[in-house]
This record gives sequence, C-alpha cells and structure tokens, in this order.
Amino acid sequence: MADVERGPGRSADDAELAEIDLGLLLALEALLRERNVTRAASRLNIGQPALSARLNRLRQVFADPLFVPAAAGRGVVPTTRAVELQAELAEVLGKLRRMVEGPAAFDPAGDQRTFVVAIHENPAVTLAPGFVAQLTSMAPRTRLALVHPTSDIVDRLERGEIDVLVTGPGGTSGELMQRPLFEDSFLTAQRKGHPRGTGTLDLDTFCASDHLLISADGGGFAGLVDDALSALGRFRRVAVSIQTYALAPIILAHSDCICTLPRRFLLRFAHELDLAPPPLDLPPARIVALWHPRNQEDAGHAWLRDRLYQAAAAT
Repeated sequence: MADVERGPGRSADDAELAEIDLGLLLALEALLRERNVTRAASRLNIGQPALSARLNRLRQVFADPLFVPAAAGRGVVPTTRAVELQAELAEVLGKLRRMVEGPAAFDPAGDQRTFVVAIHENPAVTLAPGFVAQLTSMAPRTRLALVHPTSDIVDRLERGEIDVLVTGPGGTSGELMQRPLFEDSFLTAQRKGHPRGTGTLDLDTFCASDHLLISADGGGFAGLVDDALSALGRFRRVAVSIQTYALAPIILAHSDCICTLPRRFLLRFAHELDLAPPPLDLPPARIVALWHPRNQEDAGHAWLRDRLYQAAAAT
C-alpha cells in the first residue's frame, strides 16, 4: 500500500481514523519510550516482526517515517512528527486507561454535581430534613433538587435527568432498581379544642365527621380510607379536598374537619393538632426508592442512595 499523503493542515476523515486501532497507538507509545524495536516488542509482548508491521501501518497513517535508525546503529530516533505526537498520544491513552480502570472514587467533600430526586410531598416531609442535613454537611459543594414526579418519570430516570424516585411501590417499570425505605401507619388528626373531645375515636363518630382528603391528582373525594370503609359497609363525608399536604395542618387547625394521614407526617404537627388512631384497619403506607440500572455502579449515586437510606432509618 502506498504511503498516505496528507497536506499540511488537512483534517483526518472518519475513514482514516478507522485505520487507527489501539494496538497501533500502543506500538507508537512503546517505540517512543524504548527507542528500540526489540525492547518495544518485548514491552508489548509481541514479536519483532509484528511490531515492524505495526510501525509500517503507523507510517502510512501519519504519512511520516516516525522513526529512523540511530547513527550508532542501535535503536531508533523519533522524527520531529513523532515527537510532536508524543504529548497528545499520552493524553489519549491516559483517557482510555482511565475509562478501563473505571470512575475515580467519589469524594463528597469536593464533588460539585447536582443531584435530582423526584419525591412525593408526604415522604418529602418525612425524609427531607435529615436527608438535606446530610448532604449540606457531608457534600457542601453539591446541589440538590427535590422535584415532583411527572408522568414521564421512567424516561427521565433512563435519560439521567432524575437520579432517584421516592414513591409508593408498584406503578413503575420493572426495569428499575428498587429498595424499601420505610413503612408508615396512619393517624387521624383534629384541631385542639375540637367539639368531639379527645376520647377514643369510634367508627360511628369517625363516619359522622366532616373529613379533609388530600387528592394528589386534584379534586378527588375518595381514597384509601373510603375503600376500607366500603369493605365494612360504611361511608364517610369528605367535605374538603386539597392537593397538597402543606395545607392540611392549616385547614385542620381552623375547622372541625378531621383527616387521616401517615403517622410520620402528622407527628410533626402534634404540638398544634390532636392525634388518635383511626377506628379501622388500614394497610401500611410503603415508601421505596427507585433508580435506573444505568446508575447502579456509579459511586456518587450509591453515596446519594446511602444518604436516603440513613435518613429513612432515622425517621
């Protein structure tokens, strides 16, 4: 094959780049280091004829002799073009070696990445205080975004736009990795000084009361409690439907409505609301963390997940 002739300043096209494989680059590196064909071949654990064949290919690719015999008759001397390539070659091979070695260890104290966690309001109230405290103290240069889950959450996890989803189990792709965070029971809340008093809440009183309900989709007037009542042949009157947990303690404190919500959420407002066990059995609320397998082995992502697990364990 004739030598490839490339004029000054002419860029290599994809076809020419395809002629350069890793073996050629390693051969060039070994020759630049050893300045001796025999020693370079030994360094690469290949025969001298094989290295000579690679050198011939390198000369064709770079349109330059690259190495000429030393005047003393032992070893080779790099041409000006070969010396020019040495620094760039070291950078390219360094990046390739780092790719093969895997990512560097995650350093929370110095990392500056932005973590994004999609989380519903109820688990956010429970987890966020401890979770945020850990991140701000252990990884002060990172940033954290807590966002509301959207209908395309699985696609956003796959694209890397969301790191972790915190939600109830089920209703998401089976391809996602999953770990339970915590289970929560329920309490019923009412304002201080409620007309019914603070005695045991029986089922008749419960059903006769006006109820506040949180409808995540907005405008709903039935939920988990209504399903449990229906199984008993009972029903209640939901007088007020809201879409956010933040409003619930405020409305309860200024009305005679009662509201049944996860225990961990309501305990944060025990100083301003009276709390009692609801008079019916309700299945526990289960909260899980989900993430895409693409992030499973990422050291920073694993560190983030551990912070979530610790925050959940402390609730």
